Amino acid sequence: MHKNSEFIDKLRSSGLRPTKQRLKICEVLFKREKTFHFTINDLAKNISEQLNEKISLATVYNTVHAFKNKGYLKEISINSDKSYFDTNVTNHHHFFDEDTNELIDCDNEVIEKVNIKKNITGKKINSVEVLIKVASDNQNQN
Repeated sequence: MHKNSEFIDKLRSSGLRPTKQRLKICEVLFKREKTFHFTINDLAKNISEQLNEKISLATVYNTVHAFKNKGYLKEISINSDKSYFDTNVTNHHHFFDEDTNELIDCDNEVIEKVNIKKNITGKKINSVEVLIKVASDNQNQN
């Protein structure tokens, strides 16, 4: 029951009413050992398969964005039409496998400190997070 009250608190602090469907979304997102990368469509499919329950895509979309706005989720934009969300909201880097469309955490030790020589006037840098896109090497190797 402790988890349920934690989920209710997350929902309420995000400005959402804790409905049965939203509690199911919380369960899939936050009741896990490891962090989780997903698209909204993947999450809706995962909920449907895992919990054998249909939740409208609009409810999933609105809940995910409310959690993102509150800081419970992080959005990683891969390109102009593809975003992933991450339950690990700390500053960290990612690999994106273009063959499988999988987003994978990359340890900070893998990347040397990024040296930014010029900033945008009137702006401060909040964080630096690197996205490394990878794909199979299809060259013939002899």
